[in-house]
Amino acid sequence: MAGKVITVAQQKGGAGKTTIAANLAVAFVKQGKSVALLDTDPQGSLGRWFMTRREAGDPGLDFSTASAWGVSYECDKLRKTADYIFLDTPPKIDADLKPAIRESDLVIVPVTASHVDVWATEDVLDLAQRERAELMVVLNRAKAGTRVAGDVDRALGELGVDRAGTVLGNRVAYAETLGLGKGVLERSKGVWTGEMEALADEVAGRVSD
Repeated sequence: MAGKVITVAQQKGGAGKTTIAANLAVAFVKQGKSVALLDTDPQGSLGRWFMTRREAGDPGLDFSTASAWGVSYECDKLRKTADYIFLDTPPKIDADLKPAIRESDLVIVPVTASHVDVWATEDVLDLAQRERAELMVVLNRAKAGTRVAGDVDRALGELGVDRAGTVLGNRVAYAETLGLGKGVLERSKGVWTGEMEALADEVAGRVSD
């Protein structure tokens, strides 16, 4: 079976693209899957996370970089050796994103609990829909007890898009582990454990044959 390409895309910076890509990669590694990362963001945040992880020992997954024109070639290679390929993209929407969307079995769009993020998401959603890509909007950094999540759901509904059932909380653990080259599933158990395991299950369900 060819590996599944999962692209994380969002026009607005700071929505948590790299955090979600890295943590999902770790979640699938812990399930015994072979995983590869493909970083197309010139900022290279996912690459820095991987190198930090590598310096600490065996990273447990593969890593590549590519510009827009090289995405298809790299994905073809990685599909032959990895069960899952997580692709991190630049925080912008232009022609450079189209090759990544076209190669994707699933496009994850992180949205923090704010209307600004929903507005910024519209162009990503439009591009993915035009390319007939499978979409999953993930509410990230949500704060318990607020009504913003409901407002975001209504706004997404107006765009004709549903979000993932899993909601990622606004937790220090995500930032702390990212800086160490790790995922939250590699630290002591907490509320983040159930969150990330549930999100990984949703992703697997969406890309299963």
